[in-house]
Amino acid sequence: MNEKIERVIRALQKNNMAAEYAETAADARRRVKEMLFPGAVITAGGSQSLKESGVWELLESSEYRFFDRTKPGMTEQERNEAFRAAIGCDFFFCSSNAVTEQGELINVDGTANRLSSICFGPKKVVMIVGINKIVADAQEGFLRVKKVAAPKNCVRLSMDTPCAKLGHCVSLLQKENPGITDGCQCADRICCEYLVSGRQRRKDRIHVILCGEELGY
Repeated sequence: MNEKIERVIRALQKNNMAAEYAETAADARRRVKEMLFPGAVITAGGSQSLKESGVWELLESSEYRFFDRTKPGMTEQERNEAFRAAIGCDFFFCSSNAVTEQGELINVDGTANRLSSICFGPKKVVMIVGINKIVADAQEGFLRVKKVAAPKNCVRLSMDTPCAKLGHCVSLLQKENPGITDGCQCADRICCEYLVSGRQRRKDRIHVILCGEELGY
């Protein structure tokens, strides 16, 4: 664990978030296993980091009650039930689009189901975050979304957006530091809602596991 990671963990803890370091994805997965208990009600945001770390596969165990809204063949009613299950669930799992050296979490969504769960509802929010997502400040975090996270997620989700074709937000063609509303006007745009999580009132409700490997977008 290098000095930058130590600084980020201390900053998150200062902001009333639990934070710890896992050297590998396997270590992060073991730590998650330790947190969970039989019958735990679990929901999750769509996350490549959870998939790559193996945490998603762990959540699918019959030992837990996991509401997986991404399961193939789900009806609209079943998907809505999975969304509603986030209110009051024991654990909500996700990643973060960026983590600043000041201990802030930067997240951007299209429909805001992930953002709403980060803010309120689940008893515990657990984030699996790769070291590739550490940024200097919030502005760099927003730029990371436009340069990396949004384009790659649009490709993954087969969204018809300019960033999926260009590899970066179209706003970067006009501005070096575009604002959060700059960008495309298409129906598939996924960078609609922005959230900066700073100091928390409920100490340790948000738990960040910072992994020493690169994970997700």
